[in-house]
Amino acid sequence: MTRKTLIEYCLTFPNVYEDYPFNDGDNKNEGVRTTVIRHRVNKKMFALINERNGKLGINLKCDPFEADVLRQMYGDVTPGWHMNKKHWNTVTFGGDVPEEELKRMIGNSYDLIKPKVRVQKQYK
Repeated sequence: MTRKTLIEYCLTFPNVYEDYPFNDGDNKNEGVRTTVIRHRVNKKMFALINERNGKLGINLKCDPFEADVLRQMYGDVTPGWHMNKKHWNTVTFGGDVPEEELKRMIGNSYDLIKPKVRVQKQYK
């Protein structure tokens, strides 16, 4: 996946948008190193796409137990860079994580941040 196709895939989830909250480029098409994908309703991010040392990576929210399992399974899954290491993983591209597994991880990250549906009790 390229940076562009990764962003496009993340934008296929309902009610999300791309954001460029960090001043690391003149505009969102030139020189940008960090892209954040957020939910429109609660503004929480589920993907932070960045380039470090010439390598593309993505930070994804994860269940703590699964985060540890993924780190043991794949050499390119590490504790979240500049994030809570318990709840976030960084996946570096061009390595041992299959694309379908990456897509599953993105979906899980989205599910963890999307707003919960509240059921209102009806009294009779």
